[in-house]
Amino acid sequence: MEETYLLNVEGVKKKILHGGRGELPKLQDGSKFTFHFQTLKDDFERTVIDDSREAGMPMEIIVGKMFKLEIWETLLSSMRIGEVAEFWCDAIHTGMYALVSRGMRRIAEGRDPLEGQKHRCGMGNMFDYHSTGYDDLDELQRTPQPLIFIMELFRVEDPSAYKRDTWAMSKEEKLAAVPVLHSEGNRLVLRREFAQAAAKYQEAVICLRNLQAKEKPWEDGWLKLESLVTPLVLNYCQCQLELGEYYEVLEHTTELLQKHNDNAKAYFKRAKAHAAVWNEREAREDFQRVAHLDPSMAAAVKKELKQLGERMRKKHVEDRKRYQGLFQSSQGV
Repeated sequence: MEETYLLNVEGVKKKILHGGRGELPKLQDGSKFTFHFQTLKDDFERTVIDDSREAGMPMEIIVGKMFKLEIWETLLSSMRIGEVAEFWCDAIHTGMYALVSRGMRRIAEGRDPLEGQKHRCGMGNMFDYHSTGYDDLDELQRTPQPLIFIMELFRVEDPSAYKRDTWAMSKEEKLAAVPVLHSEGNRLVLRREFAQAAAKYQEAVICLRNLQAKEKPWEDGWLKLESLVTPLVLNYCQCQLELGEYYEVLEHTTELLQKHNDNAKAYFKRAKAHAAVWNEREAREDFQRVAHLDPSMAAAVKKELKQLGERMRKKHVEDRKRYQGLFQSSQGV
């Protein structure tokens, strides 16, 4: 095992566990590192905090994109392809780890990494969180400490060699990607490929939400982006209705209506979701709101209310028969 110290980097020690191949990669803004990592406490047990292999996906970092844990870009820049190295990093470099880990865990869980984040800088957001939602990360926030990172570098790609993930795009690139994703989603809907279409709409929404996080809520820039978000969310909800994901529709339409309580289309989709899960009272209330907000939809509302009434009557008849059968069976026992 070779041991060395990174030159000109205070508070970092490096051990090479397995040598890499070739020369150090030539980096430029936009180059992408792909690697696996383990994060350990610097305690007797070397307690594992995170392990990207257990999460089932390698980590990616784009050079020059201001990744919150800046030291990682420095560490990876010292590695060759195929190298495995262990880095001890003092607390001066690890203060943001809890916030970074929180985002990575949310992504692995299929959740929005920016959910609940306020319009603040990274450090300000960290202080805003009373809890990260993870006990071990809360401890790291309360007590900044040295950490050990074990990294295995798989590849380094030039910006022209890979498809840019939306989170790694510039503001201009994200704005340009949104109409393309919207159009692709519409095309997939016409082919009745609703799951794939929903993914396109969702990716476009994430682009816009990331941009919104840099704007002050309800000011002009935020409102312009919100006007682009709303139709995408409605299209996403329509796909989820087609896929039978009714509670997903209830969640997203309710969130949308908390901001825009005069959106008839959102009420209409929420009403259909309520009807599908037998929430008759809520469905009727939402359908009535639709007819009030947009008289041009009155005919569609009337049709939906008629279908709802028929479905509920049929359900009541079936329930009564089932309960009678259960009563008669209990009487015969």
